[in-house]
Amino acid sequence: MRYEELTIEGRNAVMEAFRSGKTIDKLFVLDGCQDGPVKSIVREAKKHDTIVNFVAKERLDQLSDTGHHQGVIAFAAAYEYAEVEDILKIAEEKGEPPFVFILDGIEDPHNLGAIIRTANLAGAHGVIIPKRRAVGLTATVARTSAGALNYTPVAKVTNITNTIEELKEKGMWFVCADMGGEVMYRLNLKGSIGLVIGNEGDGVSRLVREKCDMIASIPMKGDIDSLNASVAAGVLAYEIVRQRLGAK
Repeated sequence: MRYEELTIEGRNAVMEAFRSGKTIDKLFVLDGCQDGPVKSIVREAKKHDTIVNFVAKERLDQLSDTGHHQGVIAFAAAYEYAEVEDILKIAEEKGEPPFVFILDGIEDPHNLGAIIRTANLAGAHGVIIPKRRAVGLTATVARTSAGALNYTPVAKVTNITNTIEELKEKGMWFVCADMGGEVMYRLNLKGSIGLVIGNEGDGVSRLVREKCDMIASIPMKGDIDSLNASVAAGVLAYEIVRQRLGAK
């Protein structure tokens, strides 16, 4: 399987990428550069809600594959992002109550890829990730998902808490993984559900946790205090699968 080139370098190539509608996750620009073409690229980036980082020439040289970046390097998504509505539509078309993963700041591309793979195998209708302070759909994510990205839509939203609020209005319930919660086997996880998984180090942020209807803990018997984020996602997802199967 071939993944499209992720790093786009040079003024013309970057501007062309924006104009063609390619999803650009991040733009790196030489700090202090006042050239007209570079200013136009930055304007275009802001129009598309792309994260713009102004960096020193040394940083651009490090990121560059070609050595001809001309002061601009863009990171494109390996795959196009979906809209949240697209995810709900898939559930509707399948005649199933929506089952969605919401990831609150996953930073490791291997974790994100593994979670997308789990979401696909568990029958989730899609994955929602935040625009900032989290990894996007990089080539590593695509590879780690083992093809699941071709089938499981990923939506990128500006504000996770707002998205949860909007989905609650559509009748969804939300459960987040947190050590202080109720043991997951005692919770009713049937129906329209969103599974919220937090950042690898800090877990689910306070604001997001407060929006969740249930807090689930995974019983652990070992000598260390937590599971890897993607493993926790898998364990909880399959408890949801078990309950959904029993609900039919």
